Amino acid sequence: MSRSASFLVRSEADLNVDEKSLQQWVVGFCIIRFDLEQGQLIEECYPAGCLTHNEELEVAFSSFPDSVSQNHNRSSIHDCIFFFRVRRQGNPQVAHLPSSEIVEVNNTQASQMTASDKVLKQRSKIQTGVNSRYLYGFVFNRQRHDERLKRGGEQKSVVILSHNPFSSVFRPLLQIMGPLYFDIGKKALNFIASYVSMWPVPVPGQLMELPIGNATLKVNLPPAHCMPLDCGVLFEELASPIAPFLPSSQSVPQGLFHDADLFGTFRGLLMQLWKLWELLLIGEPILIIAPTPPQCCEAVAGLVSLVAPLLCSIDFRPYFTIHDPDFAHLNSLQEGAAFPPMILGVTNLFFLKSLRRIPHVLSVGNPVMNAARLPFSARASTGRIPAGPEGLSLPSLSLNRFTPSNFLNAMKLRRDGPLCLMTEHKEAFWSSYAPITKPDTSILNRLIDAGMSPRVEESMSVVNNDILRRHFLELTTNFLAPFGPYYRPTTPSEGSSPYVDPPPLPTFNAEDFLTSLSARGPGKFLLKRMKSNWLDLYRRFLKGHNFLPWFQRKRAVAEQEQYRLWRQARMRADIQHFISKMSELEIVDTFNAIERHLLGELQACAFLNF
Repeated sequence: MSRSASFLVRSEADLNVDEKSLQQWVVGFCIIRFDLEQGQLIEECYPAGCLTHNEELEVAFSSFPDSVSQNHNRSSIHDCIFFFRVRRQGNPQVAHLPSSEIVEVNNTQASQMTASDKVLKQRSKIQTGVNSRYLYGFVFNRQRHDERLKRGGEQKSVVILSHNPFSSVFRPLLQIMGPLYFDIGKKALNFIASYVSMWPVPVPGQLMELPIGNATLKVNLPPAHCMPLDCGVLFEELASPIAPFLPSSQSVPQGLFHDADLFGTFRGLLMQLWKLWELLLIGEPILIIAPTPPQCCEAVAGLVSLVAPLLCSIDFRPYFTIHDPDFAHLNSLQEGAAFPPMILGVTNLFFLKSLRRIPHVLSVGNPVMNAARLPFSARASTGRIPAGPEGLSLPSLSLNRFTPSNFLNAMKLRRDGPLCLMTEHKEAFWSSYAPITKPDTSILNRLIDAGMSPRVEESMSVVNNDILRRHFLELTTNFLAPFGPYYRPTTPSEGSSPYVDPPPLPTFNAEDFLTSLSARGPGKFLLKRMKSNWLDLYRRFLKGHNFLPWFQRKRAVAEQEQYRLWRQARMRADIQHFISKMSELEIVDTFNAIERHLLGELQACAFLNF
């Protein structure tokens, strides 16, 4: 990979880095070298002090492919791009309610608060970006093979660290920054930092034009409603209108990792996508194993994107290593203990034995593709996979149609279990979960098998990804639709006083909801695609780890919108008209209500200016 000819660096005199503006996008940049005697060493970290010592160690260990998983080749330079997610050290963990407590969302206490009090409380809960629990690292790794060096080569990684999972931004930025560093050295960090610090404030859900040199990155940021709870999303961004259902342009993101290549990653396992969708929906733990870091990252990102527009609240690790501090806890789980809800992407086969209690294991990728080079390093900012220069063959479209040989192979895989990957890598899925949603054959039949033509392969992958993404977006939206009445804001009725407090949102009780839903059904769309026990999926969703954070955020946004609508109605109301129809007691009550609302407005202004 070479630096783009259109990218021009500025002179030293032009460099000016506004660190406060820089931190709106990135935490820092690192250059990490793999030393044969000392292991991973951080050579540069900009700005200085952006990481604790323990965080430096964790970032360093996560920035290189596992040696166990590497496919050695004889090319002089081998580049790959992948990303990881690690827990920030020293930040308090946000407590999760146990599933037994996810029963009722009551308004008893909320009804005793004014509307402005509710909004202030929700704002203080949601606007927590300064205490982000996780750090995302986007890695450009270069392996240089040279017989004159010890062991015939060296490894270095250029890493962008951020609190935000903006893969659509940092992958193309790495395509510039990585080769630039290997061209001009550590000065590249200052150059890139100066450009990034001039970028506008990130606006979730928007198309942004980000200048870098004399080029411009045009990227779509994921919408606020799907951003992790600790990413510092402003409350006003959550309350802003989202893109319409089934947008005409699929470049408009509806969830995280909208650029993930669903079709290319799961091409040999397409019939399993509906089962995987259910497992993600209810928050089941999944281990994903692939030959290379780029492949396992793409698989994890693809699964997270599968449940859009649902907020994915379970922990996900696109590239997980044995050096991660959480590994010790996972490895020490006692027999019979429940595995935490998380998606782990790994390349080290050791995890097949150490994490054998994880209930669902997915194997993806093809080592013959040499995907460490292909999927991310050659990717355009749109997230599509262009064809490689070496005429690499891609696996043919597999819908797992029944044949005697397919049946025998499936039975053998099931009998051998995931440990069979120790001898030979193959795409497979091991899970005892019985899915409720049936694979949609009409969607599968629309997918196009482009054959082996690299140019046609790329364009057809774009089409197939759009087909799959639109279907699962529609599937998830229809599944969530029955919860709509519980977060639907109200407006003052015609002729009623807007000075009273708005009615509280309906109380949610899980059992009452399930009883009501059982009586009326989930709708035609889901009935056609699910088995008769469809209510069990809702029951599992309510007990899972994705429901409560998503539902609480939707309720908070609804209260904010309701507050705005009633405030707007009060500002437009003709007070003289209302007073003329009131008794003396009603006038006094209205005066007290107006005074209370004015105090609430003053508190809100003081909070925003704090």
